[in-house]
Amino acid sequence: MEAKAQARYVRVTPQKARRIIDLIRGKRVGEAVAVLSFAPQAASEPVLKVVQSAVANARVKADRASEAFDERSLVVTAAYVDEGVTLKRFRPRAQGRAGQILKRTSHITVVVAEEPAKGADAASDQTTTQTRRAR
Repeated sequence: MEAKAQARYVRVTPQKARRIIDLIRGKRVGEAVAVLSFAPQAASEPVLKVVQSAVANARVKADRASEAFDERSLVVTAAYVDEGVTLKRFRPRAQGRAGQILKRTSHITVVVAEEPAKGADAASDQTTTQTRRAR
């Protein structure tokens, strides 16, 4: 079961949001929520909301499909930040000039999915190893 959540036009610069996203990519959802809730950066708050929304979306999808849902088995499979629109503002500067200020926005996307079974993972690793040896 895979679920996705997006927050668009978030007033956080993409560069700052990517620093936070890199902390949680590939982690279990419980661990990602713990990291985000104690991260001192301001960008961690909107990212945390998106992760929690993705988990809620996964719960709703599981309920609709009448499947068992275990939040502990969810993993952040994909997380990325795209650049949104840039708000342009001007500030008065010396000698009658105007300095441009760029207020950047972000589109934050998080995808969560159930962790693959360990037996399936080991089987795919064996076939990859056998394929390499055959070459």
